[in-house]
Amino acid sequence: MTVAALDERRQCSHLEIAGGHRPPLQLAEGIVKLSDIAARLECVLNGDGDVEITRVVGIDDAGAGHLTFVSNAKYAAKARTTKASAVIVSNEFPEIPVPTLRCSNPYLAFARAVELFYQPPDAVRRINPAAVISPSAKIGEGASIGPYVVIEDNVRIGNNCTIHPFVHICRGVEIGDNFKAYAHVTVRESSVVGNNVILQDGAKIGTDGYGYAKQDDGTYYKIVQSGIVVLEDDVEVGANATIDRATIGETRVRRGAKIDNLVQVGHASDVGEDTLLCAQVGLAGSSKIGRSVILTGQVGVAGHLEIGDRVVATAQTGIPNSIEPDKIVSGYPAIDNKLWLRSSAIFKRLPDLLKRIETLEKRIEDLAKNAPQSAGATSHNKVP
Repeated sequence: MTVAALDERRQCSHLEIAGGHRPPLQLAEGIVKLSDIAARLECVLNGDGDVEITRVVGIDDAGAGHLTFVSNAKYAAKARTTKASAVIVSNEFPEIPVPTLRCSNPYLAFARAVELFYQPPDAVRRINPAAVISPSAKIGEGASIGPYVVIEDNVRIGNNCTIHPFVHICRGVEIGDNFKAYAHVTVRESSVVGNNVILQDGAKIGTDGYGYAKQDDGTYYKIVQSGIVVLEDDVEVGANATIDRATIGETRVRRGAKIDNLVQVGHASDVGEDTLLCAQVGLAGSSKIGRSVILTGQVGVAGHLEIGDRVVATAQTGIPNSIEPDKIVSGYPAIDNKLWLRSSAIFKRLPDLLKRIETLEKRIEDLAKNAPQSAGATSHNKVP
């Protein structure tokens, strides 16, 4: 899109472009036969395919006309008594009274089934006149830009972006196609964002890293954060998460990584492909996280270390040292999960174990007091 075309579009508050407007909460399919759902999801249907489905519902709340799913073994018993009209299960799941849709990945099938009945509201494809966009910014086709968005000098954004109110895109930022930024997102100067990236409300990309040099008088001198942040394709960043720019060089979040709400990614960190950082995870500066890693809620990672591919850290784990690939760790300091489970089982027994130790120590002390007298009596009675 040329700058002239962009200026012309901003002058009309009701201009709609390709894509149109879809009412919120519109049902994509309405009532659907189970056989049609099976075909769309590529599942094997066992049972009556003429059953009509109106919604996808969790197994605890499912009733007539509902499709539910079982992906966790602890819910298997509920599937046998569910009031749902049909259940998505694994290929190996035992037969149950209601029809089933069988596949190798029930949770993925559930995710796709939801899309058959619900589509999120689609933003109007227009640029609101209350947005402030630099003449030097270049915006691709099919843009939806809400009121009070600020886009600074020399920004480049690809096609089909959706930018909600109060988003701030700073100078020199480069963004690919199909970008979505919800309210109050900030993308700081010179950051690079790939295709299909989603930034949830309040996410902050490229904020200053936590860098200070201590001076002779004990005060701290702020180190200029001259680096950038790079978000590769298909990354999603949750609400109020922060990804700091590097002091020098770059902070990089690689393709397909998913970052949850309230996560902190420290300056110069490198987050691997398809890695999950769950709520309140904190990465100190220069952390290197491998691919397909899962750091669950409130995991803390010390700086300047490396976590290998496919590592899983359970909730509230503290990681002070590097971890080899394919490990499951827990606790602080992080140790093997199985060892941590055994240690946790012992922990609640510690008061009882302390009493037993104290009792044994007292008995040993008593034996030691009596030992010299007994030994002397025995030697005195010896026959010469």
